[in-house]
Amino acid sequence: MTQPLAFITGASSGIGQALALHFYQAGYRLALVARRTSEVKSWADAHGISAASYEIYSADVSVVDSIVAAGTECISRQGLPDVVIANAGISVGMDTAERDDLEVMVRTLATNNTGMAATFHPFVQGMTQRRSGTLVGIGSVAGIRGLPGHGAYCASKAAVISYCESLRGEMRPHGVRVVTICPGYIDTPLTRQNRYSMPFLMQPQDFARQAFQAITRGDSYRVIPWQMGVVAKLLRMLPNALFDRLLAGRPRKRRQNEPAN
Repeated sequence: MTQPLAFITGASSGIGQALALHFYQAGYRLALVARRTSEVKSWADAHGISAASYEIYSADVSVVDSIVAAGTECISRQGLPDVVIANAGISVGMDTAERDDLEVMVRTLATNNTGMAATFHPFVQGMTQRRSGTLVGIGSVAGIRGLPGHGAYCASKAAVISYCESLRGEMRPHGVRVVTICPGYIDTPLTRQNRYSMPFLMQPQDFARQAFQAITRGDSYRVIPWQMGVVAKLLRMLPNALFDRLLAGRPRKRRQNEPAN
């Protein structure tokens, strides 16, 4: 119990597992949250993570009562975390002309936005009373400028950035840090479905190392890798007419049930 504790959602694959492994190697105990708990257990065993160093919680972050219950159980079983990382998210293409895709947007916002607030909720009061702790929201460079065919995802990640900025101001007087991490393209099962070029593609372990540094420093906002931060800022500065022309004809994110080719 003397070791710090990190609570991480979306721990069954990709960025979540990379972050979990890096925090474990840095001496943290882990509270790992996922819908597919058996996959988390297999992964932890394969990486030699001590059984005494972690607990697994089954939850669906898109269901408020589910993720709140997981956070409450974590406090009961492992204590109040030092770091909470709201990493769980989904990314599916959207076409507003398709009725079914409106449900994609509902599900995306429920997972990426309401799910983030619900992830933080069980810990806010305890952290403010303790006057320490770090809440980490995983955004995306896709939240900086809207991309064709990415309406639901871009909107959700723009909301992550604004939400964390609001929360940061609320928590600051209480000694609780709020960190926004915006990944660029990370080589995960999620991004491997993309059918467009992905500049500055990063390996998950490299992302996790840089994210860990930003989190432990208490950076308010960080784009990883930094090159994508530069690209995003340049895109943000482009006039709309030039931005629209630049992205015209760009392949769109694959929609649900859409064939790979």
